[in-house]
Amino acid sequence: MSDAPALPQRPGAASALAGARRIVVKIGSALLIQGQARGVARDWLAALAADIAALRAEGRQVIVVSSGAVALGRGRLGVAAGGLEDKQAAAAVGQSLLMHAWEEALVPHGLVAAQILLTRDDTERRRRWLNARATVDALLGHGVVPVVNENDTVATEEIRYGDNDRLAARAAQLARADLLVLLSDVDGLYSADPRHDPAARHLPVVESLGPEVLAMAGGANAGAGVGTGGMATKLAAAQIARSAGCATVIASGLAPHPLKAVAEGAAATLITAPSGPMQAYKQWIAGSLAPAGTLVLDAGAAQALASGKSLLPSGITAVQGGFEKGDCVRLSGPDGAALGVGLAAYPAEDMARIRGRRSDEIEAMLGYRGPAVAIHRDDMVLEAR
Repeated sequence: MSDAPALPQRPGAASALAGARRIVVKIGSALLIQGQARGVARDWLAALAADIAALRAEGRQVIVVSSGAVALGRGRLGVAAGGLEDKQAAAAVGQSLLMHAWEEALVPHGLVAAQILLTRDDTERRRRWLNARATVDALLGHGVVPVVNENDTVATEEIRYGDNDRLAARAAQLARADLLVLLSDVDGLYSADPRHDPAARHLPVVESLGPEVLAMAGGANAGAGVGTGGMATKLAAAQIARSAGCATVIASGLAPHPLKAVAEGAAATLITAPSGPMQAYKQWIAGSLAPAGTLVLDAGAAQALASGKSLLPSGITAVQGGFEKGDCVRLSGPDGAALGVGLAAYPAEDMARIRGRRSDEIEAMLGYRGPAVAIHRDDMVLEAR
């Protein structure tokens, strides 16, 4: 054998999955629902649950974005596709069926499932986004597997994500996931639709999503009759995830144990991200949000931030401007020097009431138990020194 150092392996889906710590897995209705009766594919779901359990046993965190509620509800009600009201009624019936199926699949592995229903406002309005993120973080901290779906019972065309690929990308962005896995009826992106072009080339790695790549997307999976997505929506989702520093894997979910198959090198497409989720998140805070107010800090708080700590209310000497929870605010030192920006954990009125106070006094001052910090260090970007 040669003594020359081994060349670094080109990134692929298997290596991306192996290196990810927080993973969002999206399952479409075409995979989860089977037969004319529109029932759950229980054997397939049990195998996927075993894959999720294996990742959890390795210390990884998994969030599931699961379609299927509307299809299950229609099956139970015995109705075909109808108007918006019928779809919302089917979702209301199907959500409990869907969660029961997930609970049944995860319980044998000692895992608990939790339902999270989102509308587009929950990931596009900062206050609701922060609340949803805190819930997801708390669930993952307790070892729970969050099962996310769109809240179809209340969503209208104006506030819908449109498809669960985009919902999965927003969930990955919300959770600051390392990897988004979109399980599909094909094993990744091809240069053309392989169902119609036998010369189509499989693309194992995509490092940019320019017009040429986006033009390769085919149509929706009309054959199954239950899905709404296609390769075009998966690439749109990958663009959203990529902007948040999250890589995307598009893989086949048709066989049992689809995540295990990806880990063992099955054909799939990895769409890389140029930076990690935390770096992308901080770039968004620093470059995309206009500060709505200012917090003036004492010297001790300024020093604490410089050492990587969160901002405590006790270090705030003045609150300027009118801002809401989740708004971006400037951080100013006692001498007026700009220290950075961050997302406020409290609105201006409450921040003014707790400034200079210890964290254990917050509940008594405000009448409710909020975060112990005024701005968490993860929600803060400091000026370079």
